[in-house]
Amino acid sequence: MNPAAPSASSSSPAALRGRLLQLSDSILSSLSEAREAPPEHSSVSVKSMLESLLQREAAAARSPSVGERELRASVRDLALACALLVAARCSKHELLSWITRDLSALAGSAFGDLAEACAGYFGEDGARRAGEMGIDYGSGVSAETRLVIELMPEVLPLLKERIKESSIDESDEAFAASAKVPVGYAIVAAHQLRWFVTQVYHPYMGKLCNLVIPCALTALDHWSPIVKGQGMISFTHLAKNVNTAELGWYKDPILDACCQNIASDDDIWHPAVEMSVLLVTSTQRDNPRSPWFERLLNEMLSHLERQPRNKERRIAWLELIEPLLNVVGLVLLAHFRRLFPLLFQWMHADDDETVLLVLQRAHTIMRLTWIRNSPFVERLVDELLVLYKEAALRRKREEIRTHILQILFLLQQ
Repeated sequence: MNPAAPSASSSSPAALRGRLLQLSDSILSSLSEAREAPPEHSSVSVKSMLESLLQREAAAARSPSVGERELRASVRDLALACALLVAARCSKHELLSWITRDLSALAGSAFGDLAEACAGYFGEDGARRAGEMGIDYGSGVSAETRLVIELMPEVLPLLKERIKESSIDESDEAFAASAKVPVGYAIVAAHQLRWFVTQVYHPYMGKLCNLVIPCALTALDHWSPIVKGQGMISFTHLAKNVNTAELGWYKDPILDACCQNIASDDDIWHPAVEMSVLLVTSTQRDNPRSPWFERLLNEMLSHLERQPRNKERRIAWLELIEPLLNVVGLVLLAHFRRLFPLLFQWMHADDDETVLLVLQRAHTIMRLTWIRNSPFVERLVDELLVLYKEAALRRKREEIRTHILQILFLLQQ
């Protein structure tokens, strides 16, 4: 539990300095007990980075002559430390694996207390800063959301530069491995970016696109799959919380980045597909013949064709692709020659999950295209009949046979 706030007025500089000091000391105390085990190949100590942020903030808070600028810098440093500690909850990366759930929970609580203290001190000035970004808080906005919004103009450019420092052409892996700036710094910054972005929702996120998008694009352009992945999560959250018009001229650069990142590391295939489907369907919904649909589908199908037996890759795609199929509709005909051979192969996969997903997507495709006289449809019927017999040996035979009958019934209409 964090210590009680000082007795001074909550709107006084002394009260805020005192609260900053208490919160940073509380985290530093728990941090000192944590045992970090940095990866052998890494020269980056996340614990040292956190201690540096917190100690710098604590030193400023102790100064009796601290000014408004120094006070804001202290808030920023404590917020960045909290962001990283809380972001570690959702990360499997070895650089952050030593951060315990208790330490993450303490940081989350500390950020909430920091936000309340800042709301009491900065109050009207914070609302003015938000107003300059076109944001009117109205009622019901939490102190945490307000603080994140007000910090973004300062924090996101810093994170963007930190990510960019080790961003090298991904084709030159040897050079990337020997980069002067260790990639660990970009990994830390990318996690902080993801945390800040995912704390803001509609309708406020749309007003922050000019800050969020350049930083997230920098993450997608990075050669590290870990950094890319955090950028993808950020864009997925963005896509769910903005109107298409709010993306402005960024639409094409974002979709180009989606296409460029389809053939990424398998560990980030799922977020890459989720991000791409969300963004292309939201921005191109009124134009099924958009070249972005064709380019994105071709990139996806090419990546799937390279390893059609990759279970995780095909399941993620089959789970996430439905919204794109629904928007493209009849234009899917142009992709039958590449799409159906994959579906026919996956229809007889060893796992029932793949088979059920294939049948669901096949039903969608038939419903959308209404094509009856086609070699692909003739073969589809043959494959479904074979699968109906094979289903006798499968655990989910009844579900599989139900889906088969649904497709056959649709084809007869």
